[in-house]
Amino acid sequence: MDTDARPGGHPGRRADAPDPRRWKALWVTLATGFMSLLDVTIVAVALPSMQRDLGASAAAVQWVVSGYALTFALVLVPAGRLGDAVGRRRIFLVALAGFVVCSAAAGAAPTVAWLVVARLAQGACAGCLAPQNSALIQQMFRGAERGRAFGLFGATVGVSSAVGPVTGGLILALAQGPQGWRWIFYVNVPVGAIALLLGIRLLPRVAPGRRERLDLPGVALLGAGVLCLMLPLVFAESGGVRRLWWLFLAGAALLAVFARWEGRVAARDGQPLLDPRLLTGTRGYASGAALGTVYFVGFSGVWLVFALFLQNGLGYSPLRSGLTVTPFAIGSAVAAVVAGRLVERLGRVLTVCGLVVVLAGLGATALILRGAAADVVAWLAAPALFAGGLGSGCVVSPNFTMTLREVPVRMAGAAGGALQTGQRLGSAMGTAALPGLFYLVLGATGKDYRSAVAVAVASALVAMLAALAVAVLDWRRDRHPGSRRGPRPVFHRHTTRASRG
Repeated sequence: MDTDARPGGHPGRRADAPDPRRWKALWVTLATGFMSLLDVTIVAVALPSMQRDLGASAAAVQWVVSGYALTFALVLVPAGRLGDAVGRRRIFLVALAGFVVCSAAAGAAPTVAWLVVARLAQGACAGCLAPQNSALIQQMFRGAERGRAFGLFGATVGVSSAVGPVTGGLILALAQGPQGWRWIFYVNVPVGAIALLLGIRLLPRVAPGRRERLDLPGVALLGAGVLCLMLPLVFAESGGVRRLWWLFLAGAALLAVFARWEGRVAARDGQPLLDPRLLTGTRGYASGAALGTVYFVGFSGVWLVFALFLQNGLGYSPLRSGLTVTPFAIGSAVAAVVAGRLVERLGRVLTVCGLVVVLAGLGATALILRGAAADVVAWLAAPALFAGGLGSGCVVSPNFTMTLREVPVRMAGAAGGALQTGQRLGSAMGTAALPGLFYLVLGATGKDYRSAVAVAVASALVAMLAALAVAVLDWRRDRHPGSRRGPRPVFHRHTTRASRG
């Protein structure tokens, strides 16, 4: 039902006319997306002070990070579908208000149990926000403007992941004392409140449409499948993968049942949670989702490895460690904005070139960390990290654009949620596997930190090589005569004029 944007105050505007406030509305969604994605990594540097202040065990305080990531991933697709059904603006504003309240509750937590519950709820609110961001871009923008908007969105995704540690370190440095960690959560309150007020004013309203029902069996099957895949990774540091390996099999089986169920619902002309024809009949969606999942295995895990090496191996402070990898974030932000303007003209070749540059930049960084002296390593690694960031900016945002460009606006929320669910699963795998490999090499080599970081980063590059293979295959498919546009999927009878986009 969320189709043509019709903000209040413009009742006479044609349904297909662009929203005059679309760019201002975009900045509201980007600020909110940055805040919610930043909270995935910003908390990690504050875990030791949280543990000391609350008298918690290491396993309990680890849930402050992993619990947020878990609930974030669990709600992405259902929240995206709910936004498609009842209105993205409504879900966005409710989720943002919840995120602000949960941030305040986490900052005021008197016990670790309170803090973990607040973080679980905060992650669920963040997961409700994320698919609305990409769906609102689909809804508000068309043509080349959509590519530029996704460029800014991709920059937000890339930069928020990379600057989390340095932002957390900076907040801890400014808010000194045993209670300083609370400001990592409190800072969300004024930012979120301002975004909420601006969102109420600027986000587009929509005309009433066909009432849709949420596919509750699909929600249950998908949620159970994702939970089974995530839990061993959440408990990875305490041997969860070894003890709970059978959950991977259970998760795969549940997702297979989910796919079969969704196919039956679609065949009956029902309203599936995630229409299978997004994967089978929408050009570029399946390959783009696969590319994003595999890329985030290496992209997300490598930052924890860098932090472990710089802080434990070289003795850097959290702030200095974060500043060392900042050139990557800068390069990613610059390239993502430019790539958003080029993606309509260059297509998938842009991500192919970007992945090659990422591989070169991070490979060079690994070599520098392996051999450079501790006092100059940050300066020597900066150009290689900046180059890697430039490449990453040509991967994340163009992949969003190319994966979602053929998706009907009516399904934009569910499609964006599924795309980001894959990225969250990839992130969970990377953040579990790469630090685990780092510690494994560390133990086998008698605490040779340089060898450990080199092996872990090399493993991240293997995941990125797999993403490159997917990108090359998709690029070659696009170059085939007659496949430039490809057939659009045929959805239900009610997906007609109101669903184009």
